[in-house]
Amino acid sequence: MAVFKMPSLGADMEAGKLVEWLVKPGDTVKHGDIVAVVETQKGAIEIEVFEDGVVEKLMAELGQDLPVGAPLAVIQAPGEAAEAPMQTAPPVAPQTATEPVAPVAKAAPPITPRAATSAGIAASPAAKARAAELGIALESLTGSGPGGAIVLADVETTKPTAAPSPAQNRGAYLAEMRKAIAAAMARSKREIPHYYVTHKVDLSAASDWLSAANADRPPEERILMGALLMKAMALAAREEKAVNGHFGKEGFTPSAAIHLGLAIALRGGGLVAPAILDADKKSLQDLMEAMRELTMRARAGRLKSSEMSMATLTFSALGESGVEAMAGIIVPPQVAIVTAGAPGPQPLVRDGEVIAAQAVTLTLAADHRVSDGRLGSKFLTAIDAKLQTPEEL
Repeated sequence: MAVFKMPSLGADMEAGKLVEWLVKPGDTVKHGDIVAVVETQKGAIEIEVFEDGVVEKLMAELGQDLPVGAPLAVIQAPGEAAEAPMQTAPPVAPQTATEPVAPVAKAAPPITPRAATSAGIAASPAAKARAAELGIALESLTGSGPGGAIVLADVETTKPTAAPSPAQNRGAYLAEMRKAIAAAMARSKREIPHYYVTHKVDLSAASDWLSAANADRPPEERILMGALLMKAMALAAREEKAVNGHFGKEGFTPSAAIHLGLAIALRGGGLVAPAILDADKKSLQDLMEAMRELTMRARAGRLKSSEMSMATLTFSALGESGVEAMAGIIVPPQVAIVTAGAPGPQPLVRDGEVIAAQAVTLTLAADHRVSDGRLGSKFLTAIDAKLQTPEEL
């Protein structure tokens, strides 16, 4: 018997709002299944389960704000007898919560037989959906259903109040995201002794290889320079293990897997850095497809909990336009981040002569508790070396 709990979805997360259950008691789940959707300051995150079994009990209600570690469900392992005298909740169809944000709950009671509730307010799913559509606060209604539950008729007979405009909702959401980013980055700079190493990489070989590789590909299938940079970085992290892992209460724990966080700018503002799992094992084509798909889902606000919590090292790039270099801030509990300035023609010395060549400036920010400038230099030069033989990536 295992209690499935609210996962930590980033160093800046303290709580999340449960907005959708995708399972009900009696459902069979397996490792990696998406079972719920939680709304955080960085958007809606799909929550995965990491054990096989049968959902025995849902312990959290739609609309609740739940702190990290709060119980969400009880999962019975295969072949395990049901726990007695546990009172399991009745089957509940997958629902979506649309009511206003509720205060943080101190405890997560099971879903009750009469209706799914939100922060202590009993209401039918249809009533909640219609109330949200009309901009009516459930707290303002008196229920006429069983046990005082709010039903659709109670909503329909109430004069609607003005609902926030999409622009207002978007502005509030971005303001909350900026708060979360500010808190995480302030913590990072306060607690992590950063050091920085910068290196200019000649991209002539990589650019020529890309031009040939993309010659016969349609635009949607072309590989971008960012994929080469990420693959070279992932392979270099195999050699310099002190940049890949997490720093916790027991110190640094290196990671055998290389899950590269990709910094993604969201439309209208904000930033997330979900992980591409096992980036070092992906082909360039697969890595490019993963980058495109992850960016699309991040901007649609549909990321997975594993993507938000499992990054071991982060990459951030300015893209094709921007300044020559930038220095990043480490995302706790990671211990390093590599940032890339905009690639373009830059003066390089080749065979004793100054020439203009395609180049990019990479900057490593790393945790001085784990590594030092010498190791950081080796890491960046290893990335450089791999980019000189792009056909081997």
